[in-house]
Amino acid sequence: MKFVDEVSITVSSGHGGAGAISFRRESMSPRGGPDGGDGGRGGHVYFRVTPQVNTLIDFRYKRKFRAPDGEPGKGRNMTGHDGQDLYLRVPPGTVVRDSETNEVLMDLEEAGDVMFLKGGRGGKGNWFFRNSVNQAPEIAQPGEDGESRVVHLELKLIADVGVIGYPNAGKSTLISVLSSARPKIADYPFTTLTPNLGVVKANDEQTFVMADIPGLVPGAHQGVGLGIQFLRHIERTGLFIHLVDASGSAGRDPYQDYLDIENELRQYDRVKQDDPEYRPLATRDRLVVLNKADALRLEEMEELQGRFRRAGIETMVISAAAKKGLKELATEIGKRVLK
Repeated sequence: MKFVDEVSITVSSGHGGAGAISFRRESMSPRGGPDGGDGGRGGHVYFRVTPQVNTLIDFRYKRKFRAPDGEPGKGRNMTGHDGQDLYLRVPPGTVVRDSETNEVLMDLEEAGDVMFLKGGRGGKGNWFFRNSVNQAPEIAQPGEDGESRVVHLELKLIADVGVIGYPNAGKSTLISVLSSARPKIADYPFTTLTPNLGVVKANDEQTFVMADIPGLVPGAHQGVGLGIQFLRHIERTGLFIHLVDASGSAGRDPYQDYLDIENELRQYDRVKQDDPEYRPLATRDRLVVLNKADALRLEEMEELQGRFRRAGIETMVISAAAKKGLKELATEIGKRVLK
């Protein structure tokens, strides 16, 4: 599986270069003074957040990253070169945590460069230490050490809308027909092993990002199925499309499917309840959508909608495969997202 959404790495900035001890040696100046230059600073470490990267796979096989050291100072008062800065490319939505304490150090949502570790300062050469009392100092500073941290990178996809539901409810199909995304689709559980993102037009000027969340089944919060590997991806999502297979083709009751997935969200909330920055999934806005309407007679669909309605749940009816009801669905999603 090429999608990588969490990894631990060791990151180090460069050491500063040492200052130089040097004295002028010129024929016309036999008693030349100190001319030792300063050392260059060590390279900084930046996280470069770029939409051109969508996984953490670059960190899967190489786990240690170190910026170059600064060069030492030289005679003739020449400063050493600074160490080259190191840029680690990560996708938007990457969370940087301390590996020991699990403390969130950075939450990288927007594109750009963010400094993570500063390089060590270069040491001063003996030219810096000259004064009226000591005109020929034979001392210089060593460069400062760089910083080093072991961090855990965790990717949480940034999407306006998250599509949840049982495997084979039609999540990937819905993404494909509403957007230009082309996910792999097949008729067996866990076809989708990576979250699929698609950009959907809400109107002529505005768009929203939609993601299907795979592997959400009863017990996922305890590691069943694909476990909580992808549950984290809906933490940033404000609106859920709860897609229900209305046909019951898998031998399950559609209304019970809905209850199972909603219960899973509440259980995941309990897992995360000690996180002060976590917003419970059960409180998010959601739109319940009954899919595969083309497989049911009209009276059967009305009876199913009635079961939801009696529980206080309004539903929309679509057929993603037959492309029915999609315009109305996209309009309703757009209204909620833009609001």
